Amino acid sequence: MGKQDVLKRVEEIVDSYGCRREALIAIMQDIQNEYKYLSTEALELVANKLGVGVAKVYSVATFYENFSLEAKGKYIVKVCCGTACHVRKSQPIYDGLREYLGLTGKQKTSSDAMFTLETVACLGACGLSPVMTVNDEVHPKMTPESAIELLEELRAKEGANHAEA
Repeated sequence: MGKQDVLKRVEEIVDSYGCRREALIAIMQDIQNEYKYLSTEALELVANKLGVGVAKVYSVATFYENFSLEAKGKYIVKVCCGTACHVRKSQPIYDGLREYLGLTGKQKTSSDAMFTLETVACLGACGLSPVMTVNDEVHPKMTPESAIELLEELRAKEGANHAEA
């Protein structure tokens, strides 16, 4: 999907809300749901269509933690770091995945753009801890080894899908 197709779809999303300024957050949520992040071009288009300053749109995008201004991978991996998961060793899972994915510094997305690794305060599955999700699918009682194995399975599946194409 090219940049023009994306911007056309962003315009459709804004239009579906009647270009109403009060729908800014809902518009941004819909865009992020579709593309997993909010691109500079998308935010500028939203500002123009709503008749608000780009700075206003950016301030909303950066205020809410759920919005991302960075492109994300095909698979969004979230490791719970809530109390139950932390006590049951979720940190080594996160550390192991960061190392496996070759992430450094503030980098969250693997260089092949397949995985984005994040932490979450609580997934609400404390009885299954330590827990992680991959694209919102819950994976209970994880270990660093089982987490890496899961990502390897997803990589192998992707490789098979590319081979078939």
